[in-house]
Amino acid sequence: MTGVRRVIVGASGSPGSLRALRQAEDLARRGDATLTPVLAWVPPGGEMAARQPCPALVRIWHDAAWQRLWTALEAAWGQMPAGLSVQPVVQRGPPGPVLVAFACQPDDLLIVGAGRRGPPPWPSRGRVGRYCLAHALCPVLAV
Repeated sequence: MTGVRRVIVGASGSPGSLRALRQAEDLARRGDATLTPVLAWVPPGGEMAARQPCPALVRIWHDAAWQRLWTALEAAWGQMPAGLSVQPVVQRGPPGPVLVAFACQPDDLLIVGAGRRGPPPWPSRGRVGRYCLAHALCPVLAV
């Protein structure tokens, strides 16, 4: 893991993202890199449903996203990893584009959960991982 400055990992709380968080911690520790768990969120009902929400409602949604991120980190690690620089981020937007925009440097490493093996039970499964693999400017590891 030489040359990696930041390890950015999608942290939605899904089983795949929990595995990705554990792998990201290990790789960040080995490369002495900053670990950045990122949770992307969209308003309930999507962006079209929230075109002009009141600021208080946006704040509630944003706070709920932070709570979801902390819950995912606790599920993956139990507590924040000691001896490692961890900089959690919550960003509004669809997960694939948010992760790709955040992991924008060639010395970044983007880690995403790849989902389960086998035939997709629904058409959208694996979309984020495929988007990141196709669009990222840095190396991507699908766990």
